[in-house]
Amino acid sequence: MTSPNRHSVSVAAVVTNDDGRVLVVQRRDNGKWEIPGGVLELHESILDGVRREVEEETGLQVEPDRLTGVYKNLNLGVVALVFRARVVGGQARPTEESANVGWWTADDVTARMSETFAVRVLDALDAQDVAIRLHDGIHLLAESSAQPTGT
Repeated sequence: MTSPNRHSVSVAAVVTNDDGRVLVVQRRDNGKWEIPGGVLELHESILDGVRREVEEETGLQVEPDRLTGVYKNLNLGVVALVFRARVVGGQARPTEESANVGWWTADDVTARMSETFAVRVLDALDAQDVAIRLHDGIHLLAESSAQPTGT
């Protein structure tokens, strides 16, 4: 958790296979299905962080292609940078951080992931522009939700 006046930065990847399915992991800590990603280390480049997180969680080596979205959790102060990435080596497998690894369709993602994580995949698959979104950890919020009250 971050202090009230600081942000944490995380990175994640939307990786697709030849069939257009998306790489997902089931987290060991909470059992939820998400795209691979995590906290960017202090002295790590953004793209190196993406590569490290995907390999730690899936055993796959990837190369990030482009930024597809920026997502801020207003409750936790976490800013997530999400990239499209392609596999360049390794084999998908569970790791110390992931209990399971799978390849899901966009429909699977919509049905089985929380709104705030599913939108990251859908934005990466559908949009040509970088999405910028706010959420509270559960639901997407309108940009006006970030404005101070009483002004």
